[in-house]
Amino acid sequence: MAREIRIEISDEAYEQLQRAAAEKQVPAEAYAGRVLDADLARARFREGARLFVAEHAAGFAERFGGPVASADAA
Repeated sequence: MAREIRIEISDEAYEQLQRAAAEKQVPAEAYAGRVLDADLARARFREGARLFVAEHAAGFAERFGGPVASADAA
């Protein structure tokens, strides 16, 4: 289900948003949604990778060698 949000940005930021959207030939609102989706996808990927490393680093190091860094280093 799609949700709608309302945000306030500066005039300068909106002008940049309009230019970027025009380059992609999409409405500014659609472009902003795509950028937000991509940013959130990166954040989810990074969190998943961090959790994977925290869970499997010791076993991987045991099998293949190498130092085991703390999960915070990931």
